[in-house]
Amino acid sequence: MGESIASHRAWRCHAFGDYHDLVIEQVASRAPAAGEILVRNRAFAVGFPDMLMVQGRYQYKPPLPFTPCAEFAGDVLAVGADVERFKAGDRVMGTLRAGAAAEQVVAAASDCMRMPDNFDYAHGAAFIIGYKTAYVGLVVRGGLKAGETVLVHGAAGGVGLAAVQLANAMGARVIGMAAGLAKLNLVSSMGAAAVIDYAAGPFRQAVKAWTDGRGADVVFDPIGGDVFDESLHCIAPFGRMLVIGFASGRIPTATVNHALLKQYAIIGVRAGEYGRIHPEGGRAVNAALEQWAASGKLTPHVHQRLAFADLLPALDTIAARHVMGRVVCELP
Repeated sequence: MGESIASHRAWRCHAFGDYHDLVIEQVASRAPAAGEILVRNRAFAVGFPDMLMVQGRYQYKPPLPFTPCAEFAGDVLAVGADVERFKAGDRVMGTLRAGAAAEQVVAAASDCMRMPDNFDYAHGAAFIIGYKTAYVGLVVRGGLKAGETVLVHGAAGGVGLAAVQLANAMGARVIGMAAGLAKLNLVSSMGAAAVIDYAAGPFRQAVKAWTDGRGADVVFDPIGGDVFDESLHCIAPFGRMLVIGFASGRIPTATVNHALLKQYAIIGVRAGEYGRIHPEGGRAVNAALEQWAASGKLTPHVHQRLAFADLLPALDTIAARHVMGRVVCELP
């Protein structure tokens, strides 16, 4: 059980377009329904998809007005009927399709996890989406095995760093790709055995050199475009090309005769949708991630900690592509 105040502050989007038009408003609080928990929010992560959603360019368009951002961490205030995993006072981290940029959050208990003692609230807010994407991609869909080589694109981003850490923890050999020395150094520190700078140009020969000519067993690609095209020339026979997203802005195509000749698979990865389509599998993924988080082997890199009122500067940093890991806005 528990109590909430009648209203709370939240960032609100009243029209799709420029994220600088977002405003803070007082909105009504509500009690959790069956299967839900009410959380006093202590931190929320800000990501590239959040910016796209406000701009109306994301695949999911919430009804207007809406509160942006999808990841949060905080303290449970109250639980709805049928919720047994959590109680008032528990520290939790969770996800929503939208609504995390607020002082209070109501979320499905099934979309929340216990926050391990080794995480602070910023780590909790930055964990689930990146690491769930990495886990569903590499483990569930990609079938990654110890000893295999993984080529991770956008390796200094939140999702990319999660993939680097997870693959390394599983005993795979990681080649991380990023732009610039600072990002490459961060990727190395997170466990990559080799790093390649996009500024060096076509990367197929470098990948083949690192793999004795064989290529990468798994390619983790949240970028698409030219990066996807080039990756098909350095994927190993029987390799798995994981399509995570299209941050480059161009959705690539592939010729199936090339896939036939090299015998690789192109696999789409939508981590959140995986759990919605396959609830039992989604619960298994959540349980595995809770264990990984508690192990201390997977910890998100928080690039910047800002205040609740600093959502717009956070989005500016993301738009400028300066972020390594995640940006988090914290609440007292």
